[in-house]
Amino acid sequence: MISTRVCALIAVLSVAVACGSASKQNAPPAAPAAAAPASSAAAGAGTFTGTVAESVNASGYTYARLQAAGKEDVWIAATEFPVKTGDRLTVALEMPMQNFESKTLKRTFPLVYFVSSVARDGQTVVAQPAQGTAPAMMPSHGASAEAPAAVEPIAPVAGGLSIADVWTKRASLAGNPVTVRGKVVKVNSAIMGRNWIHLQDGSGSAADRTNDLTVTSDADLKVGDIVTISGVLAVGKDFGAGYAYDAILENGKVVK
Repeated sequence: MISTRVCALIAVLSVAVACGSASKQNAPPAAPAAAAPASSAAAGAGTFTGTVAESVNASGYTYARLQAAGKEDVWIAATEFPVKTGDRLTVALEMPMQNFESKTLKRTFPLVYFVSSVARDGQTVVAQPAQGTAPAMMPSHGASAEAPAAVEPIAPVAGGLSIADVWTKRASLAGNPVTVRGKVVKVNSAIMGRNWIHLQDGSGSAADRTNDLTVTSDADLKVGDIVTISGVLAVGKDFGAGYAYDAILENGKVVK
């Protein structure tokens, strides 16, 4: 079985990778193409089995169109995996996205399912629960799936806040501009029309996941970059399909 774990769009595209209190582990994706119930014949089904009619890789994800006799074709997206035309796959239909635009592919999918698990013939597909931890493409709040090494302390800029302070003061900061400076520890690109960036600055606690802040942005950043980003803090952000954030910095802009 190929198991892929989908932030913000998810990622957030998983997003996600998938935090109310620090103990809550929910995860990312964002507003433009909000998750919505599927309208195709596959909607409502827990899994879908079909033959790959076409596939393409982009930005670390594999998009594949599945066909099955008597059913509408289904597009899926998962963390990149090897596949070819004619392969028979079973997937868990976990996160339907309508009118999803992939800027990398320069294409809009009327309906695509972001999935965390893909199985070939003879294998069993393992679906993520409807609520809780999200697929790796939409990583869960506060930590990337790869558990990056601890980040050395990075001081906030004048007028900015540490990531730990953002978590502590999130209720009063909700809806307001916030500036943070930190190291990029994970990037999920081109999910739901934006990039999902995980920042850490050495503050906060890995145990309660207050050491990591998810930022949505158009900026093209890479792991290891140290950047200052300003955006609007949203709290209690729920994108549906089990993807919610207790705190997320939206529409982040890199400050020169």
